[in-house]
Parts: sequence; structure tokens; C-alpha cells
Amino acid sequence: MIEIYLNFDGNCREAVEFYAQVFNTELQPVMTFGDAPDNPEFPLDEEAKHRVMHTFLMIGNNRVMFSDIDKGAPFVQGNNFSIAYTGETETEIRNIFSQLSGGGEVLVDLQETFFSKLYGMVRDKFGITWQLLVRTEH
Repeated sequence: MIEIYLNFDGNCREAVEFYAQVFNTELQPVMTFGDAPDNPEFPLDEEAKHRVMHTFLMIGNNRVMFSDIDKGAPFVQGNNFSIAYTGETETEIRNIFSQLSGGGEVLVDLQETFFSKLYGMVRDKFGITWQLLVRTEH
């Protein structure tokens, strides 16, 4: 499954509410950075804890995902999107990650996270940012 992931710089909640109204669609649950497990290597201040880590809207038959970037991370309006690919197996994701990273740049090494058995992010040789993860049943 391929989905578009739109990033914002602290105003994600406002954007999601706007798009929900424009497309007459229901708001979905919002996960903030403060909802994630604490990481002593990356402490969050109160503002960062309230930034949106993940939410989505159903626009037509498509799921569009939304997130704020990490507080202080570089943000370029117009280039603030990535493509998320959800695969069925770790082998599939490792294979795709390996191919996309050839001539590209690994942004997040493949690793287990609290939301997926395997997740990684890579910018391919054409400058497209891909988020790759194994489907997790909830």
C-alpha cells in the first residue's frame, strides 16, 4: 500500500482540521510526540510534546497521513511530503529499503519501533523520501 505523508512545522492540527472541512471527512485520532515512549537521548520540551506525530484523513478512497516535523528540524514548504510504503513482511521491506538506498541516503536505519516490527526512511537517488514499514495489526 502506498500513501502520501504530509509534514508541517507545528501547525499540523490546524491543517488537518482545514482539510477535513474542505473534503467533508471525519477527523481521526491524533498521536502526539508526547504520546510516544520517552527517549532520554531525545528529551522533549512541552511544545514538542504537543506536536502531531501522526494522524490521517480519508479523502475519497485514499488515506492521507499527516505529521509535524521534529521541533527545530529544517522545514522547506513545498518539499514537505514523503511516500509511505507498508509491506507485508520484513524480507520485503529489507529488499525495497536496500534497493532504494542504493545511490541515495539512509535517513533512518531499519529498526523495530513501537508502531512497527520494522521501519526505516530513505531518500532515493532521485530525491524522493520513502518511509517503509511492515504492516502491524491493531
